[in-house]
Amino acid sequence: MTLIQILILAIIQGAAELLPVSSSAHVIMAEKLMGLDPTSPQMTLLLVMLHTGTMFAVIAYFWRSWRETYFSSRHAFRTNALHVVIATALTGVVGLLLLQLLKHLFAPGGQAFEVEQLFGNARLMAAALACAGVLIMLSARIKVQTAEPLSHRSAAVIGAVQGLCLPFRGFSRSGATISAGLVMGVERRRAEAFSFALAVVLTPAVIVKEVLRLAKTPATAVPEGWLHALAPGLLGMVLSFLAGLAALRWLSRWLEQDRWHLFGAYCLLASLVVLWVG
Repeated sequence: MTLIQILILAIIQGAAELLPVSSSAHVIMAEKLMGLDPTSPQMTLLLVMLHTGTMFAVIAYFWRSWRETYFSSRHAFRTNALHVVIATALTGVVGLLLLQLLKHLFAPGGQAFEVEQLFGNARLMAAALACAGVLIMLSARIKVQTAEPLSHRSAAVIGAVQGLCLPFRGFSRSGATISAGLVMGVERRRAEAFSFALAVVLTPAVIVKEVLRLAKTPATAVPEGWLHALAPGLLGMVLSFLAGLAALRWLSRWLEQDRWHLFGAYCLLASLVVLWVG
């Protein structure tokens, strides 16, 4: 993998990951256009490392807001921590059930199956992008007179929607969860901050899973293999961090300026492009 390819993938990941347009679909299509295999363990690890860079961008960007909201008092911390636990638990339940359903559909008879095998399926990515676009546009049409505080119920719904996003590249996690919050009547900034708080909780588990998966491949059986696999990811992580900060400022501005629907329109257009390229 060349330096230019890493630079391109990192910028795409950093910008698209934190915008509600599905970074994974954009990165996977970019990999295909550059002749890379998006289903290989090495590319999967690179994608996870890029996710790590954007995770640190989220922490840097939202830290002041989280400190004022989540850590303002002991009661606030307990309440918000419970919301995160509820949402994450629902994400796990829905994600595991959906994974079992996908195994039944794509690997009948107990055949070996990993969800990463679906990452290169252009039709699935296009359908997921279209679904995310429709959800974003519908949520943008809902005008709430009085914003509701985040409740156990709304946290559960947001977590369940996040679980639906996990197996599908193209179903934007941030777009779906923020939209779910808006549909539930949650104030826009609150829905945005909570969505990315869930991302920070979820990302380390995904990283561990992919590192363990990579460790099982022959290319990483020796220490030199690990260094060869991790070096591109570390560079990409720094670049995606910088791109992620810029993307978050863009997202917050459009969310406050009532331009949320434009992200949905983009997802619908991108779904057509994915079908054509794929």
